[in-house]
Amino acid sequence: MRKTRPTDPSWADVTPKADFLNRRQIMAGAGAMALGSIAGPSFASIDAKPSKFSTDAKPNTLKEITSYNNFYEFGWDKSDPAQYAGQLVTDPWSIEIDGMVDKPGSYPLDDILKPVTLEQRIYRFRCVEAWSMVVPWIGFELSNLLNRVGVQPSAKYVAFQTLYRPEQMPGQKQGGIDWPYVEGLRIDEAMNPLTILATGLYDEEMPNQNGAPIRLIVPWKYGFKSIKSIVKISLTDKQPPTTWNKLQPREYGFYANVNPKVDHPRWSQATERRVGAGLFAGRQETLMFNGYGEEVAQLYKAMDLAKYY
Repeated sequence: MRKTRPTDPSWADVTPKADFLNRRQIMAGAGAMALGSIAGPSFASIDAKPSKFSTDAKPNTLKEITSYNNFYEFGWDKSDPAQYAGQLVTDPWSIEIDGMVDKPGSYPLDDILKPVTLEQRIYRFRCVEAWSMVVPWIGFELSNLLNRVGVQPSAKYVAFQTLYRPEQMPGQKQGGIDWPYVEGLRIDEAMNPLTILATGLYDEEMPNQNGAPIRLIVPWKYGFKSIKSIVKISLTDKQPPTTWNKLQPREYGFYANVNPKVDHPRWSQATERRVGAGLFAGRQETLMFNGYGEEVAQLYKAMDLAKYY
């Protein structure tokens, strides 16, 4: 158990052993070198409680989740993240929180995680490319962190930024994207209990290729909204720029809600291919809001979702 120190932020009142992930202790216990990467086949075990928000669908395998994904900071192919992300150093790690908050600052990840209760959230994951997975994430609600730093009443959006470190993220040396990767949510989306910051999956520390050490998960939106390897969170009263919307605004809207009735300009969104289902399993119908309509539909009840896509 890690004990409270006089220098800890005031929000850190207790440190239950099963409720937080102490990265430095875990790295030392795993025999890792100082400042070493967490990538590779061996990860530290995480204690997490189950969640009422989990789907009962069967999760994809760890191999499928960690070997087939988009993380363009490491390359454009689905296999590039697993191949090249091992060189990324993820400890120590801090997140800068600024803008319309009462307690701006640069917060070490240890201190962010210390008072939280980690949960396992088995979520459906739908990519805008019309493939899908079911992933057992480990994390905590984003609202927990935002409440601790004190969101000011004038804040309407939350902006996120990914690490920019081209010497360890070779995809950032290539063109095509204006690095660093940025994303954003409306404040009510960010505060929704489904929205989490994930630090692991399958009861293990987050693999580098999946967004270590901490990433966003917004399960009713297309996967590109769930920004990885977060280093900055800003509260603002203006809609923030987002990477794919800047690149192709006609194809990738700010909201990016999963909507089978609104096709991508180059393909249908009515169905999806489940990764790992086999060549002859066929496609399955895509659910509105990826099946999370009961929890989030009210956020958009006055909006034209074909216009605000």
